Amino acid sequence: MISINFRSLLLFSAILRVFLIIYGEWQDTHMEVRYTDIDYYVFSDAASLMASGRSPYERSTYRYSPLLAFLLIPNSFIHQSWGKFLFSASDLLVGILIRSILKLRGVPEKTCLSSAALWFFNPFTFTIGTRGNCEPMVCAIVLWIIYCLMNESVRQAAVWYGLVVHFRVYPIIYALPILLVLHPLNLQTGQKPAIQKWSQIQQESPPLCSSNGDLFCMSNPLLLLRNLFTRKRIIFGLLSGTVFLIFTGVSFYLYGWAFLHEALLYHLTRTDPRHNFSIYFYHIYLHHEHAFSVVEKLISFLPQLIVQLVLIVRFAQDLPFCLFVQTVAFIAFNKVITAQYFVWFFCLLPLILPWSNMKLKWEGLSCIFVWMCAQIHWLMWGYLLEFKGKNVFIQLWLASILFLAANTYVLVMVIRRHVYSPVFLFQERRASSKVRKMQ
Repeated sequence: MISINFRSLLLFSAILRVFLIIYGEWQDTHMEVRYTDIDYYVFSDAASLMASGRSPYERSTYRYSPLLAFLLIPNSFIHQSWGKFLFSASDLLVGILIRSILKLRGVPEKTCLSSAALWFFNPFTFTIGTRGNCEPMVCAIVLWIIYCLMNESVRQAAVWYGLVVHFRVYPIIYALPILLVLHPLNLQTGQKPAIQKWSQIQQESPPLCSSNGDLFCMSNPLLLLRNLFTRKRIIFGLLSGTVFLIFTGVSFYLYGWAFLHEALLYHLTRTDPRHNFSIYFYHIYLHHEHAFSVVEKLISFLPQLIVQLVLIVRFAQDLPFCLFVQTVAFIAFNKVITAQYFVWFFCLLPLILPWSNMKLKWEGLSCIFVWMCAQIHWLMWGYLLEFKGKNVFIQLWLASILFLAANTYVLVMVIRRHVYSPVFLFQERRASSKVRKMQ
């Protein structure tokens, strides 16, 4: 059997991405269907406007931070594919961080390679960067934040978290689990955090709550309140908030209300009348010309909020797993769902697989089959509507409901087969582990 090391894996992945970028240039020139994502042209136009001293928001449908346009200015004077190489480099960085995080948690090298390969050679992930989508940059920052927290670099994690929320709003959902994992018994001043190793989980199954001090053991409200406002949590909150406000304030100073509306408020209030995977799309399509009532907005928001809170309370100490299930649920219950959102949880999937008892045959295959078939089924009706002009709105809406059911099924299966593994060992668990070693 041929063995492969991580450098070879990374090199082959890089060559694959360079080939796809070059091939994409050829396809864009010679074929009717373009390889490049339509959003990449929006990014490039916005960058060109910024390079000429104008506002990137003069480009219609540019709804991102001005930082993205700034990073793509070299598209105008180096090469139009600069951004694709930048996004693909971020894509490769995600794979490097996946391996690094798993190594910190004591996962064997073979399993680390398999997990990284799942990201490197996932057709969805290696095409999204090479087609010119910026999501790999966001994924890389999210994984870097996890890595920093595991190394007790709370200030650095806070800086990057403030930046990523400014850059792309959705990581705001990670704020609460990050604050919860900054438990005083996890990260103690003057002590290196004790990361729970993969081998320890194989030997024992940790309880959901630690016997003392865990925020999830809410039997003592006074202890809960005292543990809530700790030095590291206050530092993280203040520093990340300050970074977010600085970038947002400078952007507002430069580009005014156009920035505030397009880059922030639009994403918070977005109701897209065009067909998408969300179960809400048909209702929005029928009523988009009229303002939605407070009750309607609440009905669409409450399920998402409740599911998020339940998952956070249940899994926050197992941070990578918590972020994964949060992201899947957030997307599944969102008012707007597009295919590029799926990369948000694909980058977290390799971080949880070593702790899964799910076998590829048959449960793993059933999850893949159900999720893919539901998506293909939806795409079939979407094709008939968009390209053939068929009136299949009802069928497409039913396909969206089926896709939600598929996401729910996969999420439940993943949770049931996951071995709960807090990232850090609490103080009393460290002591008990030392006693076992001495014995």
